[in-house]
Order: sequence, then C-alpha cells, then structure tokens
Amino acid sequence: MDKRFFNIFNLTEDEAIALLKTPPEQLEDKTDRYIAASHLINFPTERAIDALIEAVRVRDRDLYNRITRRKAIESLGRLKATVAIPVIRACLADEDCYTVENAVWAIGEIGTDDEAILEEIAQLLDKPEQSYRVIIQTLAKFNYRNALDRIQKFVDSDNEPIASAAIAAVARFSGDYSQIGKVVGFLQHESVNARRACIQDLIDAQYYDAIPEIAKCPVSVIFRLRGIRLLADTGTSAGKISFQEIEPHLDRAIRDRPDELNLVHEYDQPPSLAFLVNELYQTDFGRCYLASKTLLEIYPDEAPEALMATYAEQAHNDYGAHYHVIKLLGWLKYAPAFDLLVEALQNPRPQFQKSRAAAAIALANLGDERAIPLLKASLNTNIWDLKYACLLALKQFGDDSGKEIAARDPDWLVRAKAMAELLDNST
Repeated sequence: MDKRFFNIFNLTEDEAIALLKTPPEQLEDKTDRYIAASHLINFPTERAIDALIEAVRVRDRDLYNRITRRKAIESLGRLKATVAIPVIRACLADEDCYTVENAVWAIGEIGTDDEAILEEIAQLLDKPEQSYRVIIQTLAKFNYRNALDRIQKFVDSDNEPIASAAIAAVARFSGDYSQIGKVVGFLQHESVNARRACIQDLIDAQYYDAIPEIAKCPVSVIFRLRGIRLLADTGTSAGKISFQEIEPHLDRAIRDRPDELNLVHEYDQPPSLAFLVNELYQTDFGRCYLASKTLLEIYPDEAPEALMATYAEQAHNDYGAHYHVIKLLGWLKYAPAFDLLVEALQNPRPQFQKSRAAAAIALANLGDERAIPLLKASLNTNIWDLKYACLLALKQFGDDSGKEIAARDPDWLVRAKAMAELLDNST
C-alpha cells in the first residue's frame, strides 16, 4: 500500500491515540479525533488498532463522532486489521449509510472467507439508499456468486457508476461480456466521476480489449496509467495479452498529448487566453485537456508568458495545474522554462509525482541536451512511470545508454520497454 500521502499531520503515535481518546467537549478543534483516526494509518501496531476499534465502538450520533467512526473504520481497513472484523461487521447494520459503506469497503480490504459476512453484505443490495457501487465491487472482489441475481438488477441503473460496477461484476461472475461495451462507453461520459469509475470496473472485469480506449479517456493520467498497468499485470501473467500489444497505448498515455485523447467537451466559440489558462485548474481533467489543446492551436505565441505567470502565481502549488503547465511548456518548446522543468523532474513532493514524468517528456520536447544526464539519473527511482517517461525522452534525444540501465530494472514494464527498444536497435 502506498502511504506517501498519509503522514501529513506530524503526530506521534502517542499523540494520535491520546487525541482519539479525548472526549469531544475537551478538544479545541472538533475535527481533532478525525485527524487522529486518519493519522493512525502510519502505525500498524496493536495499540493503534485497539484505539481505532475503541473509536468505532463510540456510537454517539454527533456529526464529528460519526465522521471519526467512518475514518477509524477506513484506517482499520487500510491496516488490514483482521482483529477488527467483528466490530466492523456490526457496522453493516448501522443507520448511517456512509458508515455502512466504509464497513463494506474495509472488509473488502481486510479480507474474509466467512460466507455469512458476505451474505450480510449482499443483503444490503435490497436495502434502500445504500452505496451500491461499493457493495457490488466488494462482492465481486470476493467472487461471491450467490449475489449474482441481486447484482443483475443494477445493470440498468440510472446511476452510471453503479450500472458500470454491476455490468463488470456480472461479466466476472458469468463470463457474459455482452454488455461490457456500455462500460467502455462510459469512458466518454460527460461526468468525470463516471469516467473514472468505469476504468476501475474494466480492471475488475479484466477486459483487456479496453486498454486502447482507456489510454484515450480524458481523465487524469494517473487513472489511465493505473488502469493500463493493472490490466497489463494481470493480462500478461495470464497470457491474455503481450507487452507488444500494450506498448503503443502505454506510450500514448505517458506522452499524454491532448490531441490524442477523445475529448468530451467543446467550446461554442473561441475562448480568451485568460479563460483557457484558468481552465487548467479544473478538477475535471477533460476540461484541462480541452484548454491545453486550444492553447496550442490558438495561442502558441502568447501562451508561454501566460503560463509562466500563472505558474509563479498559483500553479507551482496546485498539482493539477502544475502538471498541465509543465506539459504545455514542453510542447511549446519554450527554452526559458528549462530550469523550471528540471525542478519539476526532480520534485520530491508526492502530490507532484505525475509532473515528474511530464517534465521528462517536456524536456525532450524542448530539445536541450543538458537534460540527458538528468534523465539518466531519474532512471534510479522506484516510480515506474517516471522511468518509462525517461526512456521515451532519451529515445527522443537519440540516446541509447538509458536502455542498458533499464533493461535490468526490477519493474517488468520498464524492463520490457527497454528490451523492446534494444531489440529495435539490433534489427
């Protein structure tokens, strides 16, 4: 499990446990117990788990206690605390649907072979106003085929993420992929949540034919790369798909040009430069990609200065806009951005990780050969997509030495890419 984002409160284990046990009326900030429950994910100890279980047992209906219970259940799930299963199971009957959702999810994370628990989860499908998507996904994860008929009734749900999960689960249980095209179609849905959700469902359904469409889906590259990566891992292990079939789509996703995506939004008239720059801060990356594409097409001369200005003002600390600004400066071949791109390539902050791969591609587009040793140095990392991006960038520079390094990489995708490049050179 990736814990890079969890340790942000700078609390010790003792401090977090003490906060979690403090009566709410004695706290200066009513959210302190919630923060403590979040932070205890960093301490996989018996003391931390006991404190979280104790917090789940506090059933006060106060809003701040409810959100603390939900977070404590989530943390127990992330810690895979088997000992907590009984107290989490009891939450399946809670009147708060969000507590029920977290309980279902946590059981899915911890794991169980108790069919009585799985049946309790399946029965929630007949209960109104539940988080059916999470319930369906968890039942599919445990391959609980007794729930098939109950899941089937959700395939025509008006809620697209629920319908998507149901179709994927039915395909997984029955082998009937006749409706999976609907899930692939959701990759072009107007709602960004539906687009993101269906990628997970295509992963769950192990539908390898969706990889080309996932690569072109207008959501954050993080969602697309995760989808391609997980399908590649399971598909190659099962002998269902080869790296050669995956490679062009993975390359496309890493390069991430907006004109290679199937965009779902459009403008009814040419927007202003200021409007387009502001769109780079949207949480729906489909809008960000449309803005990027339009900036490149309409404002190639004016955009660099505007991008540097927004970077200095805000984008340097906004990891979404940061990513798009980095990519754009490379496509625009804006030479004065070299130092900024190098800084992005070497940025250690975890929330800016996707900008590091973006910076590798951007430096290659800039064409300044001072970047070559920096790209080679970046092959020495645990971030697979950064290494893959560096291989693409070095190839663009015409430098082959990185392939020899990456051919011994512990990550099979990076290794396969390097070997494919070496093979191309030898033929």
